[in-house]
Amino acid sequence: MLNFEDQVEQHIHSIRAPEASSSGKLVRVVGLTLEAKGISAPLGAHCQVETTEKNVFIDAEVVGFHEELLFLMPFTEPLGIGPGARVWVSPHSSKVVISDGLLGRVLDGLGQPIDNKGSIPNPKKFALASAPVNPMERGPIDKVLDTGIKAIDTCLTLGQGQRIGLMAGSGVGKSVLLGMLTRNTDADVVVIGLIGERGREVQEFIHQTLGETGLAKSVVVASPANISPVVRLKATNLTHLIAEYFRDQGKNVLLLCDSLSRVAHAQREIGLAIGEPPTAKGYPPSVFALLPRLIERAGVGRNGYGSITAVYTVLAEGDDRTDPIIDIARASLDGQVMLSRDLADAAHYPAIDLAGSISRVMNSLVNTDMLQAANRFRRLWTLYQQNQDLIQVDAYSPGSNPDLDQAIQLRPQMQNFLQQLSDESVSFADSQAQLLELVDNGL
Repeated sequence: MLNFEDQVEQHIHSIRAPEASSSGKLVRVVGLTLEAKGISAPLGAHCQVETTEKNVFIDAEVVGFHEELLFLMPFTEPLGIGPGARVWVSPHSSKVVISDGLLGRVLDGLGQPIDNKGSIPNPKKFALASAPVNPMERGPIDKVLDTGIKAIDTCLTLGQGQRIGLMAGSGVGKSVLLGMLTRNTDADVVVIGLIGERGREVQEFIHQTLGETGLAKSVVVASPANISPVVRLKATNLTHLIAEYFRDQGKNVLLLCDSLSRVAHAQREIGLAIGEPPTAKGYPPSVFALLPRLIERAGVGRNGYGSITAVYTVLAEGDDRTDPIIDIARASLDGQVMLSRDLADAAHYPAIDLAGSISRVMNSLVNTDMLQAANRFRRLWTLYQQNQDLIQVDAYSPGSNPDLDQAIQLRPQMQNFLQQLSDESVSFADSQAQLLELVDNGL
């Protein structure tokens, strides 16, 4: 059995005849791009480039042009390509195969199965790019999403069709929290995009996080870090297209994209390779146009028919919460869940930092009593965090702030409430009842 990387390589770099007769020639290789002349093709077109090995061709995509030159980005390392190599344009470049038979399957970034379970049954061809939903036709977010996680259900209540960001540095529990959401959330279909992450995490996520039961109602699209940036972007679009396919059947879909930062990195590689000017942290303008367009593909369907609840992980490199990708995600999403390294270092899991987290639709999902209880809890929790240094060095004088006195007194109960084991699931109703009881008895 081939490993993951070999299966992807076998699909991308295969022996086959060109699909079109018209051809041009390569004139130069510059960094990640190939420059071809004598052929005309639009942006996004799929091309095949001959190599020095007989009947072996490398796939590439048109990512830019300048006068008579076409800029191509290969799907794999351009090994074996020589000066003057011929280039053919494929007539079937923008279609991928989708069907109900995708459930329980693992695909590569081009939509081909890599799980050794055979071909996809009852295939239908779709374009990767979809038309945006008219905002006046979208249904409202008025149904609670039960995540099974107390801290989220009570203080950051989410709705079906909401788009949220899961933001943190490395090693503070993003993957574990994603696994909890996958197992605990009552969604009809789960679509998971593993974009730009480590290849070993693919099997770990499938076997340890999802398991057989979780995989049965899931579709996994995997395009790890060693794959070409253009294929990683295709995998991201494919993940959203699959979610849209099931949403349009009236199903409630949970879309997990891990990670939005790696998607931005892939677009940065392409943009810089074709000459875009770098801006904040080296990201070209195309990155800041891509992310909102991608995020807007999720949400409630037309007239409330089906929904895509999207969770995007965002990597805060060096725990920098002012990273430009975090800023654009905050502006485009319906809320964020921030994870704290200090809480993770103290073995407080999930390490959700209430001070930096928010759900922008919570006000319309819960009643007034629940909202007031959650706000009171968040205030006391944040107040303690802000004065933690004074309290630990015994510089705070009890009685000077009644709210802080209460926060100090109830700190153990609040910590116990927010902590939860990774294999533990608490229903939305039980979480709300526990918070109300804590508020009535102590707050």
